[in-house]
Amino acid sequence: MRTASNALGADRTNFSYALNPGAHLDDGIVVANRGTEPVELDVYAADGYTTSTGALDLRLATQQPVGVGAWIVVPQHHVTVPAGQTVEVPFTVDIPANATPGDYAGGVVTSLTVADQSANVNVDRRLGIRTGIRVGGDLAPALSIDDVSVDWDGGAVPFLFGDATVHYRVHNAGNVSLSADEADAVAGPFGWGQVSAVPGDAAPVLLPGESWQRDVRIPAVAAMGVVWASVTATPTVTDASGSTTDLAPVVASAMGWAVPWPLLVVVLLIVAAAVFGPRWVRARRRRRQDAEDARVAAAVARTLAENEDVSTPAG
Repeated sequence: MRTASNALGADRTNFSYALNPGAHLDDGIVVANRGTEPVELDVYAADGYTTSTGALDLRLATQQPVGVGAWIVVPQHHVTVPAGQTVEVPFTVDIPANATPGDYAGGVVTSLTVADQSANVNVDRRLGIRTGIRVGGDLAPALSIDDVSVDWDGGAVPFLFGDATVHYRVHNAGNVSLSADEADAVAGPFGWGQVSAVPGDAAPVLLPGESWQRDVRIPAVAAMGVVWASVTATPTVTDASGSTTDLAPVVASAMGWAVPWPLLVVVLLIVAAAVFGPRWVRARRRRRQDAEDARVAAAVARTLAENEDVSTPAG
């Protein structure tokens, strides 16, 4: 499966259009059958989305399209490709007059349904060519950092340092696809002990409205009671010619606790010993003295009673 060669280009790796609302164009795909039997294919367009792994995927044919999948129409929805031959399948692109400006992603798909006898199911084998459409108008790239929080787990040496984890979402709040370079930092009060890190992998290109969850672990953060996490993201926008532009950085922050609980327990035990220890010693001495006084008093009482019995004459 490949793009058709026409006035729009030859040997294109994908379909990329910059069109204004109300625009129309004609294009096509070429399907080659390298096998020895004819193949029956369904051909359609579908909207795209970014998966949890950061890759672009296409919606199923049963899902109602609202962008690329709705604007690209394949008149020849079902195609038979003879063995060893190629077939060109034309399609049209029609942008609604009221289309919202911005970036849209999707693809043109061929679908081959094959029966899997062992599992008693039908397998849908799809091939797609990525299709991007930028609808002209007011483009407003915007990035936000949402739901920032920070945790501190105490680490292997809870009296000194631990690992902090910064949680946040990178959200494409504009109408243009963009990526972002991120840097995270965690510091104590007044910026003391700042430690910085960057995510281990780059965020994918996000379509308008999409978000990407981040959980960035930052090691060797000192236990300073309170820590502040700061996230800085620099959005990057790619224009229709392929040139990239960095926008103003976006910064968001949040506060968390970095309390060395084992150390606090030790300190509290020391304070408790210093405050209540002397009292306990004095109370213990007082109880021992009271017990001794009681013993002496009892001994004196017994002696007096014995002496009184001896001095009393027999009747």
